Amino acid sequence: MTTPTAADLVSTLMARDRFSQWLGIEVLEAAVGKSVLRMTVRDEMVNGFGTSHGGILFSLADSAFAFATNACGVLSVAIDCTVSFPLAVRPGDVLTATAIEQSTTKRLAFVDVTVRNQDDAIAGHFRGTVYRTAIPHQL
Repeated sequence: MTTPTAADLVSTLMARDRFSQWLGIEVLEAAVGKSVLRMTVRDEMVNGFGTSHGGILFSLADSAFAFATNACGVLSVAIDCTVSFPLAVRPGDVLTATAIEQSTTKRLAFVDVTVRNQDDAIAGHFRGTVYRTAIPHQL
Protein backbone atom coordinates (compact mmCIF):
# COMPACT_ATOMS: atom_id res chain seq x y z
CA MET A 1 0.00 0.00 0.00
CA THR A 2 1.40 3.40 -0.97
CA THR A 3 1.53 6.24 1.47
CA PRO A 4 -0.75 9.07 0.35
CA THR A 5 0.93 12.34 -0.55
CA ALA A 6 0.07 15.64 1.10
CA ALA A 7 -1.76 16.62 -2.10
CA ASP A 8 -3.80 13.38 -1.96
CA LEU A 9 -4.78 14.02 1.66
CA VAL A 10 -5.74 17.64 1.05
CA SER A 11 -7.69 16.69 -2.07
CA THR A 12 -9.66 14.14 -0.04
CA LEU A 13 -10.28 16.61 2.79
CA MET A 14 -11.41 19.26 0.31
CA ALA A 15 -13.79 16.82 -1.37
CA ARG A 16 -15.44 16.20 2.02
CA ASP A 17 -15.42 19.86 3.13
CA ARG A 18 -18.76 21.27 2.02
CA PHE A 19 -18.15 24.64 3.71
CA SER A 20 -14.82 25.24 1.95
CA GLN A 21 -16.55 24.28 -1.28
CA TRP A 22 -19.34 26.80 -0.58
CA LEU A 23 -16.71 29.46 0.03
CA GLY A 24 -15.35 28.72 -3.45
CA ILE A 25 -11.88 27.84 -2.16
CA GLU A 26 -9.28 26.68 -4.65
CA VAL A 27 -6.24 24.77 -3.39
CA LEU A 28 -3.12 26.25 -5.00
CA GLU A 29 -0.51 24.34 -2.97
CA ALA A 30 -0.62 21.43 -0.57
CA ALA A 31 2.43 20.20 1.31
CA VAL A 32 3.20 18.86 4.74
CA GLY A 33 3.16 21.94 6.97
CA LYS A 34 2.07 24.34 4.23
CA SER A 35 -1.00 25.16 2.19
CA VAL A 36 -1.99 27.99 -0.10
CA LEU A 37 -5.67 28.63 -0.83
CA ARG A 38 -7.52 31.24 -2.88
CA MET A 39 -11.12 32.44 -3.00
CA THR A 40 -13.15 35.37 -4.29
CA VAL A 41 -15.42 37.27 -1.90
CA ARG A 42 -19.02 37.21 -3.12
CA ASP A 43 -21.89 39.64 -2.47
CA GLU A 44 -23.63 37.27 -0.06
CA MET A 45 -20.51 37.23 2.16
CA VAL A 46 -20.80 40.85 3.33
CA ASN A 47 -22.04 42.22 6.63
CA GLY A 48 -24.29 45.24 7.28
CA PHE A 49 -21.37 47.59 6.56
CA GLY A 50 -20.87 46.30 3.01
CA THR A 51 -17.55 44.66 3.86
CA SER A 52 -16.82 40.97 4.15
CA HIS A 53 -18.06 39.35 7.33
CA GLY A 54 -15.02 38.57 9.50
CA GLY A 55 -16.07 34.93 9.57
CA ILE A 56 -15.38 34.65 5.85
CA LEU A 57 -11.71 35.63 6.18
CA PHE A 58 -11.42 33.53 9.35
CA SER A 59 -12.90 30.52 7.54
CA LEU A 60 -10.50 30.81 4.60
CA ALA A 61 -7.56 31.02 7.01
CA ASP A 62 -8.97 28.16 9.10
CA SER A 63 -9.21 25.93 6.02
CA ALA A 64 -5.60 26.74 5.09
CA PHE A 65 -4.61 25.97 8.70
CA ALA A 66 -6.46 22.64 8.63
CA PHE A 67 -5.01 21.54 5.30
CA ALA A 68 -1.43 22.48 6.28
CA THR A 69 -1.62 20.58 9.56
CA ASN A 70 -3.50 17.52 8.34
CA ALA A 71 -1.31 16.99 5.27
CA CYS A 72 1.08 15.03 7.49
CA GLY A 73 -1.40 12.16 7.47
CA VAL A 74 -2.50 12.31 11.11
CA LEU A 75 -5.82 13.78 12.28
CA SER A 76 -4.96 17.21 13.69
CA VAL A 77 -7.63 19.31 15.40
CA ALA A 78 -7.59 22.98 16.35
CA ILE A 79 -7.29 23.83 20.02
CA ASP A 80 -7.03 27.60 19.62
CA CYS A 81 -7.08 30.26 16.91
CA THR A 82 -6.84 34.03 16.79
CA VAL A 83 -7.34 36.41 13.89
CA SER A 84 -6.74 40.09 13.18
CA PHE A 85 -8.32 42.09 10.35
CA PRO A 86 -5.95 44.93 9.37
CA LEU A 87 -7.76 45.69 6.09
CA ALA A 88 -11.41 45.81 5.01
CA VAL A 89 -12.34 43.12 2.51
CA ARG A 90 -15.01 43.81 -0.11
CA PRO A 91 -17.02 41.81 -2.64
CA GLY A 92 -14.87 40.98 -5.64
CA ASP A 93 -11.65 40.86 -3.61
CA VAL A 94 -9.55 37.79 -4.32
CA LEU A 95 -8.00 36.48 -1.12
CA THR A 96 -5.02 34.15 -0.88
CA ALA A 97 -4.26 32.43 2.43
CA THR A 98 -0.81 30.97 3.05
CA ALA A 99 -0.50 28.69 6.07
CA ILE A 100 2.93 27.66 7.32
CA GLU A 101 3.76 25.54 10.36
CA GLN A 102 6.19 27.52 12.49
CA SER A 103 6.89 24.96 15.21
CA THR A 104 5.91 21.33 15.61
CA THR A 105 6.18 18.75 18.37
CA LYS A 106 4.90 15.19 18.47
CA ARG A 107 1.47 16.37 19.64
CA LEU A 108 1.26 20.12 18.81
CA ALA A 109 1.78 22.33 15.79
CA PHE A 110 1.78 26.12 15.72
CA VAL A 111 0.78 27.77 12.46
CA ASP A 112 0.77 31.28 11.02
CA VAL A 113 -1.62 32.09 8.19
CA THR A 114 -1.32 35.31 6.23
CA VAL A 115 -4.27 36.36 4.07
CA ARG A 116 -3.53 38.80 1.23
CA ASN A 117 -5.81 40.45 -1.30
CA GLN A 118 -5.32 40.76 -5.06
CA ASP A 119 -3.10 43.83 -4.50
CA ASP A 120 -0.81 41.79 -2.18
CA ALA A 121 -2.01 43.84 0.82
CA ILE A 122 -2.37 41.91 4.07
CA ALA A 123 -6.06 41.51 4.91
CA GLY A 124 -5.66 39.09 7.81
CA HIS A 125 -3.27 37.59 10.32
CA PHE A 126 -4.28 34.21 11.77
CA ARG A 127 -2.45 32.10 14.34
CA GLY A 128 -3.55 28.65 15.39
CA THR A 129 -2.50 25.61 17.38
CA VAL A 130 -3.49 22.04 16.61
CA TYR A 131 -3.39 18.89 18.67
CA ARG A 132 -2.10 15.92 16.72
CA THR A 133 -3.99 12.75 17.53
CA ALA A 134 -2.60 9.29 16.89
CA ILE A 135 -5.35 8.64 14.32
CA PRO A 136 -4.14 8.27 10.73
CA HIS A 137 -6.31 9.73 7.97
CA GLN A 138 -8.32 7.25 5.94
CA LEU A 139 -8.56 8.00 2.23
